[in-house]
Amino acid sequence: MPLPPHVPVLIAGGGPVGLTLAALLAEYGIASLTVEADDGYCTGSRAICMSRRSQEILGWVGADRPLMATGLAWTGGRSYFRDHEVLHFEMPHDPSQRYAPMVNIQQYRVEEYAHQAMQRHPGLAALQWTARAVGLRTEPDGVSVEIESEGKRQTVRADWLIACDGGRSSVREAMGLKLEGMQYEGRYVIVDIEQESQRPVERLAWFDPPSNPGSTLLMHRQPGNVWRVDYQIRDDEDPDEAVKPENVLPRVQSHLDMIGETAPWKPLWISIYNAKCLTLDRYRHGRVLFAGDAAHLVPIFGVRGLNSGLDDAGNLAWKLAWVLKGQGPDSLLDSYSVERVHATRQNLAYGAKSTEFMAPPDFGFRLMREAALRLALVDSGVRPLINPRQSAPISYDGSPLNLGDGAQQAGDAAAPGQPAPDVLFLDGGAPRYLSASFGAGFVALALSPGAALSAELDALAAATQSAPHPLRVLRAGADGLQDTHGQLRLRYGSAAETVYLLRPDGYVLGRWTAPAAAVLRAALAPYYPCVSPAPTQKGQA
Repeated sequence: MPLPPHVPVLIAGGGPVGLTLAALLAEYGIASLTVEADDGYCTGSRAICMSRRSQEILGWVGADRPLMATGLAWTGGRSYFRDHEVLHFEMPHDPSQRYAPMVNIQQYRVEEYAHQAMQRHPGLAALQWTARAVGLRTEPDGVSVEIESEGKRQTVRADWLIACDGGRSSVREAMGLKLEGMQYEGRYVIVDIEQESQRPVERLAWFDPPSNPGSTLLMHRQPGNVWRVDYQIRDDEDPDEAVKPENVLPRVQSHLDMIGETAPWKPLWISIYNAKCLTLDRYRHGRVLFAGDAAHLVPIFGVRGLNSGLDDAGNLAWKLAWVLKGQGPDSLLDSYSVERVHATRQNLAYGAKSTEFMAPPDFGFRLMREAALRLALVDSGVRPLINPRQSAPISYDGSPLNLGDGAQQAGDAAAPGQPAPDVLFLDGGAPRYLSASFGAGFVALALSPGAALSAELDALAAATQSAPHPLRVLRAGADGLQDTHGQLRLRYGSAAETVYLLRPDGYVLGRWTAPAAAVLRAALAPYYPCVSPAPTQKGQA
């Protein structure tokens, strides 16, 4: 099939990050073409743990519904030293929350759901299988990309190129860019097996288990009666030999015997992995932007890989849409790089700590780990050292978009640059989540606003109605959304006339108590050109 000669956005890589980005852009009315080297969705489980934040981002395109219907939700896990439990952890959650802290689901299912979301916009989001970017030429106003498909080459001109083509990114290679950081030597064999089980859905980890002495082993249940098993191999083992079924299956059988899983089973997929803490120093290079594994490689421990990639997509989509539609300056895309490089460095710091515990890089780390595990058998105060520190949204400290903090009696949880905490309201007796308002335009959350402030917010919302994604105003208080669970007071404070301005990706842009009209207008003007920095007097042009 011939490719179009020109597209506004070309996405290299049709994995979960690229497909989700395409679906998000389509929701904003931005046309894109995604090219994927494979002929279909990925094989094997690959990334399997979807965080609450990732579920929220997928919810912006409607992909959360099939994910929640199919995936296996979990809230905690257990770790064992040999055959003794040394940790039982629970992630923060309560029954009123919209999403579970984590959902286990195979990556290929996430790709399928994101692709289905794309297909709801057939005129905007196109996907070409068995096609890959093999060369490019950057120019001030776009990128000419050479695409190889079915043995033929064609040049596609794109206004913007987004590289989502994984750890071996051909776009990154064509631009002569290299990931920088640390690569660990410890290797893990990854195995999917099919076996019925009645065990609870938890993260399970064993250190030096009797079934596989000297190894570290992880297990996660997945949909379809699938177990994901990861186990560490010795440094002197040949990785090519380690993934042969005759070497893998006995080790898996030994562990299943140890934990009492006796149902028949069969292997589905075998691979090998080693942890990497690598990133580009910038994710924007002119008209080329990088996201997901093309931009950074994060260790699997703490499940920050795919989750951080989806956060890249959630951050980038609205900014690129604002620039393409003339609602925001080109520099808005520089903030994508600033914020997401900052997030990656935080994720790498956490991932390195987890990796050094799960796969100690030298004798000293192994000695410290064994000491911690032995102490954890008898001292509960040591057990937090074993906690895997699961993925969580990163605060964009120092973002160039953050505005001054002018709120009174507000908590740190909703400060500028923080992900806006979700709240379950009652709206006329019906439940309504704050997070359900994200993924489109900006949101003004007003706490018990008086008549004058309400009128100003209404005027601002009216002024943006001609924009592709206008400002939405949410009022909480006696005549608005009801904080029946006390979550708003706990997470946003209780000072009347406080206004939170929330970005389309659900981050706090700024907050003020009893703000002047000019302050709100100045805050919105960079994103809504129809809003003048100062109120327009009646009768003036």
